[in-house]
Amino acid sequence: MAPPRILVVGAGFAGVECVRRLERRLAPGEAQITLVTPFSYQLYLPLLPQVASGVLTPQSVAVSLRRSRRHRTRIVPGGAIGVDTQAKVCVIRKITDEIVNEPYDYIVLAAGSVTRTFDIPGLLDNARGMKTLAEAAYVRDHVIAQLDLADASHDEAERASRLQFVVVGGGYAGTETAACLQRLTTSAVRHYPRLDARLIKWHLIDIAPKLMPELGDKLGQAALEVLRKRNIEVSLGVSIAEAGPEQVTFTDGRVLPCRTLIWTAGVAASPLIATLGAETVRGRLAVTPQLNLPGADGVFSLGDAAAVPDLVKGDGAVCPPTAQHAMRQGRVLADNLIASLRHQPLRDYVHKDLGLVVDLGGKDAVSKPLGIELRGLPAQAVARGYHWSALRTNVAKTRVMTNWMLNAVAGDDFVRTGFQSRKPATLRDFEYTDVYLTPEQIKEHTAATVIRH
Repeated sequence: MAPPRILVVGAGFAGVECVRRLERRLAPGEAQITLVTPFSYQLYLPLLPQVASGVLTPQSVAVSLRRSRRHRTRIVPGGAIGVDTQAKVCVIRKITDEIVNEPYDYIVLAAGSVTRTFDIPGLLDNARGMKTLAEAAYVRDHVIAQLDLADASHDEAERASRLQFVVVGGGYAGTETAACLQRLTTSAVRHYPRLDARLIKWHLIDIAPKLMPELGDKLGQAALEVLRKRNIEVSLGVSIAEAGPEQVTFTDGRVLPCRTLIWTAGVAASPLIATLGAETVRGRLAVTPQLNLPGADGVFSLGDAAAVPDLVKGDGAVCPPTAQHAMRQGRVLADNLIASLRHQPLRDYVHKDLGLVVDLGGKDAVSKPLGIELRGLPAQAVARGYHWSALRTNVAKTRVMTNWMLNAVAGDDFVRTGFQSRKPATLRDFEYTDVYLTPEQIKEHTAATVIRH
């Protein structure tokens, strides 16, 4: 008799933590484990702003899933584009564009999230995101390119527009992105004698009335003061009305000449979740505290893709889409999946949030570990200590620590690789949100598999 087939979709914090625990705790031959991911690495998302600013190299935050030979998980290079929970088949588009059906006995949906966008004219064609490793690398190249192009231009209007940068989203990703990239341009402009440093202007805007409200009023205000001290213009209660290739229109009527719009205004669950036709909570799959999907045999979900009940907060709250929750959910889900295989009781996911850290670059940071409010160097030590300890391998830890030390000693570098220099890349080009199937298309793809079974 063939062992049960476990299919894990997604190699983020949740998916990888689940797979590694399954590998450690399942007996040899007890189950077959398959991991579906377009890239054979786990990306440490919270450090992407430091990749964009050049403090960290891209490979230091991408932990390879193929380094160890002792792991027995089969990796399928591709992305899940539909799931038929009745037929127990997942439709996968491989990186070769071949579409295949992958039968399963148990499926773990850890598909994560995508950048949340709105119906704003020009947004998808002119904005850049900060959700993938390629986007972070591209944004870095693009920002440095604006300095080069402004330096080469004899048109004062063009020069001014290339030196205006807009970041939308006052959460952790947007705030850290604006802070880190502002430090990069401030350091770089010293090496451009023809450019007036006063023309470089960073704007951080958010429709919310407060910056990072989860931090509380004091730390949120402290972060705001740091940004404004660095001459970053923060506009709250404001968003984008229209995004053009050479200008951005704000909802308060301002029109800003600008060639760089970075969109970090939140995330939404992977479009894969919509293909299940199951109940959702704000787009995230509604699961039980045991992380399984009610009414669907062998279906589990976690991380950004799932609305996991927060039993600590209660009152119908769900866990926020953070790395610390995803990692801990991965361990609980693996244990529950093994319990299902062995016909044992499942346990609830319960975890109290350990706090928040925001690295603003240099000596600036705000942190709230275990409810203790910190700012400056102590907050920076906590923020980097937390990120460093959360990296999964010693190789990744060594690379990140070496990068931090090198940056502290040698300062920033301003090397531009020329990545897609002749083809401007936008939100459309990195996250492939238009590849998912409709329920009808899924049924067509899975019909042959059902007949064979």
